[in-house]
Amino acid sequence: MTPFVPLFRNAHLATLAGNFWPRPLDEARFPTKQTLYRTEPGIGIVAEENRPQGEARGEVLLLHGLEGSSRSGYLISLAQRLLEAGFAVHRMNLRGCGLSEPHSPTLYHSGLTHDARGILEQWRGAGRGPRFLAGFSLGGNVVLKLAGEMGEAAAELVEGVCAVSVPIDLHACVRRIDARSNWIYHQKFVRSLRRRYARRHRMDPERFPDRGMERVRTIFEFDDRVTAPFFGFGDAPNYYATQSSLRFLPGIRVPALLVQAEDDPMIPFELYRREEVRGNPCLQLLAVPHGGHLGFLARGPQRFWLDGVLSEWIEALRNKVPPANVSTQG
Repeated sequence: MTPFVPLFRNAHLATLAGNFWPRPLDEARFPTKQTLYRTEPGIGIVAEENRPQGEARGEVLLLHGLEGSSRSGYLISLAQRLLEAGFAVHRMNLRGCGLSEPHSPTLYHSGLTHDARGILEQWRGAGRGPRFLAGFSLGGNVVLKLAGEMGEAAAELVEGVCAVSVPIDLHACVRRIDARSNWIYHQKFVRSLRRRYARRHRMDPERFPDRGMERVRTIFEFDDRVTAPFFGFGDAPNYYATQSSLRFLPGIRVPALLVQAEDDPMIPFELYRREEVRGNPCLQLLAVPHGGHLGFLARGPQRFWLDGVLSEWIEALRNKVPPANVSTQG
């Protein structure tokens, strides 16, 4: 594995640059196809799919983060790298997000594993594989929770999972993102969540009643007023306690790679020193001192260091070769 030499040592610069850095996808070589999956009655999930030339070496399902979509930059550049390595890539839009929004008139939450599992089960039924999962931020919480709650049975669906910049303790990370230094990210997320709920309210005011969105100023308030009651969790603390992937990590029985920057402004790194992370031999933690949240831009020609790490790790599993040992670089 190539050591990470960060382009930016400032966590906020790394985070913002990673979000805005151009990440092309060669659609002339790898045309994009939109596929609609029915994961339950009334719920449609759209994935943007790209396949390599010739027979695919495997199928990789990618999940985006909070208020992201299949067009999120970190999915685009990883898709390009995996396609060049011969894998078919499926950039899933969580229910209610991106291209899935018209087909799933509902909300999503940080522990909603049903849709990803449904897609993987459809692939298994069609004989498509081997299958891999990769999730980013909120999407990373989903894939880790899915692997943990399935335990040994997860091996029937996936060869392994990758998770990047994951808020494994949702309550701790919501408190961290509320810090003054994270104002720019916090406001972006809150405004997007409020707009999404407003669209749902206009479409179906009975199912999505007015919950005083104009008074919602934090992610916690949104989850306490909207997410938790909508999905039957009661309140935000119970939602966070039951849906955080941290409590599911000990149950993971497939190879799992966790990539985390120690300076992530939204995720306290001490979470990754917990026994739930360190005590399961199926988990490999790759921690680097710098990288921000979903940043990981590197110096030199290989700008997207993270894509190389994930692609090589997935390829090793595909080839039945034990993945190269990864360890903390800090």
